[in-house]
Amino acid sequence: MNNPACNPRVLIVTPEVTYLPDRMGGLASFYTAKAGGLADVSAALISALFEQGADVHVAMPDYRALFSDKLAPVLKKETNRIQRKMPDDRIHLAEDRAFYYINRVYSFYGDENVKLSLAFQREVINNIVPRVQPDLIHCNDWMTGLIPAMARKLGIPCLFTIHNVHTVKTTLAEIEDRGIDAADFWQHIYYENMATGYEQTRDSNPVDLLTSGIFAAHFTNVVSPTFLQEIVDGRHDFMKDCVRQELANKVRAECAAGILNAPDPSFNPARDKDLARKFGPKNFVAGKKENKRYLQKKLGLIQDDRAPIFFWPSRLDPIQKGCQLLADIFYNVISKYWNRNLQIVFVANGDYQMTFRDIVNYHKFQKRVAIYDFSNELEHLAYAAADFILMPSRFEPCGLPQMIAPLYGTLPVAHDTGGIHDTITHLDVSKNTGNGFLFETYNADGLFWAVEQAMAFYDLPQKIKAKQIERIMKESLLTFTHANTARQYIKLYEKMLQRPLIAENLPDACSADPVQKRPS
Repeated sequence: MNNPACNPRVLIVTPEVTYLPDRMGGLASFYTAKAGGLADVSAALISALFEQGADVHVAMPDYRALFSDKLAPVLKKETNRIQRKMPDDRIHLAEDRAFYYINRVYSFYGDENVKLSLAFQREVINNIVPRVQPDLIHCNDWMTGLIPAMARKLGIPCLFTIHNVHTVKTTLAEIEDRGIDAADFWQHIYYENMATGYEQTRDSNPVDLLTSGIFAAHFTNVVSPTFLQEIVDGRHDFMKDCVRQELANKVRAECAAGILNAPDPSFNPARDKDLARKFGPKNFVAGKKENKRYLQKKLGLIQDDRAPIFFWPSRLDPIQKGCQLLADIFYNVISKYWNRNLQIVFVANGDYQMTFRDIVNYHKFQKRVAIYDFSNELEHLAYAAADFILMPSRFEPCGLPQMIAPLYGTLPVAHDTGGIHDTITHLDVSKNTGNGFLFETYNADGLFWAVEQAMAFYDLPQKIKAKQIERIMKESLLTFTHANTARQYIKLYEKMLQRPLIAENLPDACSADPVQKRPS
């Protein structure tokens, strides 16, 4: 067991991460493997915990092909020394040929993803956990779904975080063929059918990796309190019954939580290098006006300082993001505010992009609508230039655009669901409260009503508007931070450990980075 005088050691197991703190190792800044939001969340949490003094370690696959792109400027001998350097650092790379040569985090093929997952988990279970000797393990998504079962067998507290509800299935036989001794903890795994015995289960009873993670973990969290409750209440028909039931069990046992993510710190208009002019709460009027002019010129829109701009910041996905609701009212919105030169800007990929292009071409809206593929630079500029963002999501596990936009003085027009409900409240000027415009009924009429509410606010006297936007920007800068997210995770870790995560006046032996120097 680890010395109780030391900070508890936390091992974060994640298949993807955007960046790591430089002080975690000589080559930490070169380890980038991102497929989606999980990478950003992992990076933010690891960095925030590390900066606050937590004894945090990271396990991730050794994506050599991905890493080599960033390592190219570094001397080749440094690349060759990664393997010798890592055991003495806080970054622990799982080694396997399964992910040495792929150029993306996940494969397009389900069977390949099973192999990647099992190779990663085998190395974590067989090598990394014994080497790190963590006091707590924090797993993320289906790629780590077997590790909670191992942790429960060993008596190591384990948190399992669900960022998205995708999963894959396999069998005990395949798990063991990949080098994982699942027979040692098979009772803690979730199976598609009732498991009556090991031999009867091994070859033909599918293992659901995501549900196994929920089932075996000591504590589970999703990335929004409201989304967690929506799942348990059965409000989302796309959610598998087994996931809903196991989360409901965790809620009843008071072993589930919702912890919101936070935007990347690069989303700050006072420091954003992609803006035509930086600004803060005190000078946002002039700052947003200059960025609006620049965006309109750059995208070929009507150049009008007074034209309201609505920005679509999410992928054009009709299953989740509600873009079909906007398509249904697209012509009516632009026509109603034709004399106001209302403009809509899309910086988003997705098949539904063609639907909007067809509408624009048919009605000749080219000077009022701009449709672009996703671009990091254009996204930042659009947040700064726009007056409102559109988020009519059918469901939203967490959502980040509705948190990013208010930082720039851009107000969300959004469906009241999931993470949006937890971060946005309807603006009430008379009470000096709220930070956006919410509609509750998920249909095109609801979205149109919310757009009208936003335009009514836009038509208020400048002094009244400016007071509200300044308040919203200040509140958002204080609320939507990684530090706040990290504090919630620390509180959860401490609840699981029943001891502080960061102790004061640690002995010298506890403060060293290398695992070997920590007393045991």
